[in-house]
Amino acid sequence: MRNRESSIGTANCCAMIEPRFLLDTNILVYLIGGASAHLRGRVEEHEPGRVVTSTLCVAEAMYGIAVNGQSASLAALLKVIEPMPFDLSAAERFPGVPFRRGKLDRFIAAHALALDLTLVTNNERDFADIPGLAVENWTR
Repeated sequence: MRNRESSIGTANCCAMIEPRFLLDTNILVYLIGGASAHLRGRVEEHEPGRVVTSTLCVAEAMYGIAVNGQSASLAALLKVIEPMPFDLSAAERFPGVPFRRGKLDRFIAAHALALDLTLVTNNERDFADIPGLAVENWTR
């Protein structure tokens, strides 16, 4: 793991911390846009390294924000929230996720399951049918 910042915008360093939460794409977008002080506070209350995201979420966010010119904001956020690569372990979990055509959420769920992380999202209904997936909403 690389060095991180302890809160959004404040430098820190060090110890290898095990992740506990994976931020969904909508949460990344809310953080970039400053849409929720409550959400930002929830992220900042965790030690550096406890909150990560998926490279799948990063790709989805990049696609969505390209037209808004917020790429620099996403890059700054990713210095704090480490993107975890979608790997073979995540791919192996995917067949156990109920299938819905055209839903990137299914891959994100498989990734969270493979890493044994709680998924933080504002779209709980999109993940309600996935056995064993822990989901939290930090926007309220």
